[in-house]
Amino acid sequence: MTLILALQNVITFGVNLADNIMLGAYSETALSGAAMSNQVQFLLQMITNGIAAGMIVIASQYWGKRDTASVKKIFAVAFWLSLALSAVLTLCSFFAPRGVLGLLTNEKQVIDEGVKYLKIICLSYGFFAVTNVLLGVMRSVETVSIAFRVSLIALFVNVGLNYCLIFGKFGFPELGSAGAALATLISRAVELIIVLLYVKFRDKKLRLALRDIFAVKRVFIGDFIKTGLPTVLSSTSWGVAMAIQGAIIGRLGASAIAASSIATTIFQVVLVVAAGSANSACVLTAKTIGTGDIERVKRYAKTLQVLFVIIGVLTGLTLFAAKDTTIGFYRVSEETARLANQFILVLCVTIVGTSYQMPSLTGIVSGGGETKFVLFNDLIFMWGIVLPLSALFAFVVKLPVVAVFACLKSDQVLKCAVAVVKVNRFRWIRHLTRSSDETPVSS
Repeated sequence: MTLILALQNVITFGVNLADNIMLGAYSETALSGAAMSNQVQFLLQMITNGIAAGMIVIASQYWGKRDTASVKKIFAVAFWLSLALSAVLTLCSFFAPRGVLGLLTNEKQVIDEGVKYLKIICLSYGFFAVTNVLLGVMRSVETVSIAFRVSLIALFVNVGLNYCLIFGKFGFPELGSAGAALATLISRAVELIIVLLYVKFRDKKLRLALRDIFAVKRVFIGDFIKTGLPTVLSSTSWGVAMAIQGAIIGRLGASAIAASSIATTIFQVVLVVAAGSANSACVLTAKTIGTGDIERVKRYAKTLQVLFVIIGVLTGLTLFAAKDTTIGFYRVSEETARLANQFILVLCVTIVGTSYQMPSLTGIVSGGGETKFVLFNDLIFMWGIVLPLSALFAFVVKLPVVAVFACLKSDQVLKCAVAVVKVNRFRWIRHLTRSSDETPVSS
């Protein structure tokens, strides 16, 4: 499951990577504008991932009991929440794109280019949100191959359309950043259509129907608020923090913006292995708790931690080996390339910490049901330590850009100490499911 989820995440990020690399070949300004606009996309991604993660924690325990009716009811809550929040971001981005981008950078050329991109790509937010929650509920019942297949198709669609619409090939107009946004919009629509067709005609485990999204029960809303809301808040908080990190970098010059975009995009491709590990650990932990075999849960937790460290070292080495070749794809200034190289060296170190602490906390601990701990841990490290210190170093002490970037990523290493202690005390194991007499009957 980890391998399939990692591959699916690689391809999902590949859609944004295709925009990034192909716009980087088109112009540095187009790259920077899209990078700032994609901070909004990243925020949406964090929100919907948090909603899906909260749903998966609860739904996987029900799946361990083979209670698919309750899985559908938790899905309905997550569906409407994802759709509502994506609508808010779409409206803000479409009607006030300059205001949104102005929060992230003060570079006029970057904002002008970003507006072209944001006003189109924001129309894909609803498609992305619904697809994400549908694939999440499939993941909770251990159906993962569809996510890989649909993401692969979307990647090919996006790359092909990018080539035609960015550069004006095969008779298409040369649209630059607007063309990249349009290509992504179409690929997200294709993704959703394929997932809906799969759910309707191929899925045999849940057999979701249109009526299921209207089967929202108050008791399941309460369950989601209690256990799922902390994961939503944690993921959203992290998404907002990433946007603020982008805003800090965005005020350190156009070269810093482009370099951060290059480094972060490359980093996200290798990060998906850790994300796949976290998703798999969450489903495995929650499902095993649902079966009632607590000793097996503890054995899994110990084994998984060793695997996470190995994955971290391997991904760090992979990132280091690929950095020069990947930077070479971009048509950027020497200053931007130099900064991107320094940023990636920082990430080669922090990815080891990320690969351990992220799946340990958001996978094992959250999967065990103690989602509030993960929320408070993230809030303390990111909002109490990293962001204030980074702003101080950037705007008061005026340290070099690479030092500010390293500070922005330092929480990924610091949280490892917390993860080691928390996971190995095993006080995070919670039973979240209701017995059959507590579960309301469908109307």
